[in-house]
Amino acid sequence: MDQDRVRVGWESLLKREWAPTLAILLGGVLLQSMSVLMLTTVLPSIVGELGGVAMLSWPTTAYLAASIVAAVGAGALATMLGARAVYCAGVTIFSVGALLCSLAGDMGWVVVGRLIQGFGGGLEAAVAYVLVRAMLPEEVWSRTIALMSTSWSMSVLIGPLVGGMFAHFGSWRGAFVTTAVVAIVLAASAFFILPPVAAAPRTLPARVPAGRVALICLAIAATSAASVAAALLVELGLIAAAIASFALMLRLDRSASTRLLPGDAFSWRTQTGVGLWLAFLLCITFSPLQIFVPMFLQQLHGFDPLSAGLAVASASLAWTIASLATAGMSAGWPDRLTITGSAAMGLSLIALADLVPDAATPAILLVPAIALLGAGIGQCWPFVAHRIMDGAQAGDEVVAASSVPTIQQMGFAFGASIAGLIANASGLSAAIPDATMVRAAFWVPASFIVSAMLAFVAGLRLRALRRP
Repeated sequence: MDQDRVRVGWESLLKREWAPTLAILLGGVLLQSMSVLMLTTVLPSIVGELGGVAMLSWPTTAYLAASIVAAVGAGALATMLGARAVYCAGVTIFSVGALLCSLAGDMGWVVVGRLIQGFGGGLEAAVAYVLVRAMLPEEVWSRTIALMSTSWSMSVLIGPLVGGMFAHFGSWRGAFVTTAVVAIVLAASAFFILPPVAAAPRTLPARVPAGRVALICLAIAATSAASVAAALLVELGLIAAAIASFALMLRLDRSASTRLLPGDAFSWRTQTGVGLWLAFLLCITFSPLQIFVPMFLQQLHGFDPLSAGLAVASASLAWTIASLATAGMSAGWPDRLTITGSAAMGLSLIALADLVPDAATPAILLVPAIALLGAGIGQCWPFVAHRIMDGAQAGDEVVAASSVPTIQQMGFAFGASIAGLIANASGLSAAIPDATMVRAAFWVPASFIVSAMLAFVAGLRLRALRRP
């Protein structure tokens, strides 16, 4: 069924038989995203009790790396075992990781716990898209994906609030225990509520694609290391190694019997391939916002940490509003919104490159420029994900759906590395409001205009592929 020819309203999602399924899917996304943001709030308390300030970034990096690895393999696991089984397993593993964090005696065990949590969260998030494709009609896919994006925005407020409450009462361990309990309840509910999605019949013994997973791990490790490397040449080398590892994985994956990504992933000739390019470029374009802009706002414009955080959160809120407002568009609007979304992100970056370096710029101008970046990706994200799933080749339907959050997180990770490379090349070495910070405040957003332009070209290509 062609989404552009179907006119249904938001009330189509309120059918009694779909409500429990939607609640499970949205609850899973909210649990994962809230956990990510909660950690940033309780991490100072963890370091205060356990020490390990040198490992401050490791819990986040471990979670991101494990979630990407899990998401890459989620499609193959869902095909072999069934989507419901993998979803429940992912949430259960997430709970085990949270319990391990609550029992940690040093920072090393917190990192291990977050590694386990990330693996479970990656499975759950990726299989959620598989369940959307398998259990809901195509005409409501875009709206469902928009609602899932809403869960990420809600977590911007809920995650720090929950973490801050436990940190205030001196019980950061309680935050992880609560997360574990909620995850167990969600896993049990999912087992009884979600209908079983049949696994594919097995004609050959399942084999673990260890070589391709190892290449993914190498690419993630190189990307993560590049984001914190001090030397410019080291960063360039690590980014090149990450690209080479991922390219080799793609080449091996296309000839494998059990694929981790669609067979036409990143092809310029198919709808799914171009859609993955577009998703990757959009996430790269959005990624530097939450890494460097809060520091620029605090050091150059005098924002306090809370105000800077809320200003950056306006992009997430705009993402949600734009997704909800446009997800029901039909006729030619999805193609128009997909193309103009990347253009809006480019305009936002131009405005930020002009306004952020100037300490005299009033906040009334900065916040709308930040929000425009979120609105740009929000207005097209449901349609991009829909195109990726809708254009899947025969036999690739499951891995195409699970590849959406995989590529999303890869884009964020790769964009973070590029942003760090640009900041270091600009001379930024400390959080001090000097000439190097002003220079970095210009070049970081200005450099990502290139990825917005490439996303615009990918949007044009996607529209051309959909023409009769």
